[in-house]
Amino acid sequence: MRERDDVIERFKASLDDWNAEIERLGEAMRRAGARTQARHAEDLARLKRRRDEARRRLEARLAAGEEARDDLRQGGEAAWARLRRALRDAASRFE
Repeated sequence: MRERDDVIERFKASLDDWNAEIERLGEAMRRAGARTQARHAEDLARLKRRRDEARRRLEARLAAGEEARDDLRQGGEAAWARLRRALRDAASRFE
């Protein structure tokens, strides 16, 4: 049970960090000109979709019984990895 709680807390902390990063990127985009906004609007939307996917995985993990723990952990870790890549890629394009 402790391992499950540790993983959940780590995912929650990561989600909070990523929410802040998405917000920072959104603010940078809003301060940019119209051309930059148009170019990066889809990037920001993609990041938000991936964040929402990661959040759904976390919520499913919270609701799941122990028998589903390994499947959810693997799926959750894959969702987090996709979100990390998307954030890194978007941040490099915004800067």
